[in-house]
Amino acid sequence: MSDFEAAAEAKRILDANFRTEQPVRHFPTSFRDDTELPAYGTTPPVHQDDRRIVPAWAAGIAVASIGVGAGVTGIGCGAWLVLQGLASVTLTGVLMVTLPFAGLAMAATAIGGAISRARSAVTKNIYEGPVTQKTEIHNNTTTRGMFFARTRNDVR
Repeated sequence: MSDFEAAAEAKRILDANFRTEQPVRHFPTSFRDDTELPAYGTTPPVHQDDRRIVPAWAAGIAVASIGVGAGVTGIGCGAWLVLQGLASVTLTGVLMVTLPFAGLAMAATAIGGAISRARSAVTKNIYEGPVTQKTEIHNNTTTRGMFFARTRNDVR
């Protein structure tokens, strides 16, 4: 399009959409059925148009969020069950579960101690020759004072 044709088309579109005096259009917001009702029996069905307000992508997101919520609820219920099981732990239960491990550890320690004693060498030190023992004690005691006496001992 040339500039002149584009400007004319734009003016036409603006005039068509933004007119100050628009024709009055009535959109029905309700439906009134003026047919006569039967005197006896049920009323015949009346056809009603199906106009959905929610777009398909919004309905898909709603369904997906319901699925995610149900999945998270399942995970939460599983966590609740695990935590309830942990909360009901008693000392007796813990001892019964750990008793086999403690027994194995005690047996392993006893076997290891027996093996280490069996493998350790027996050492006997035998000294041959004369033994001389010399003991000298020099003790000097000095006491000074009468009521608050101080005693000094020098031992060599």
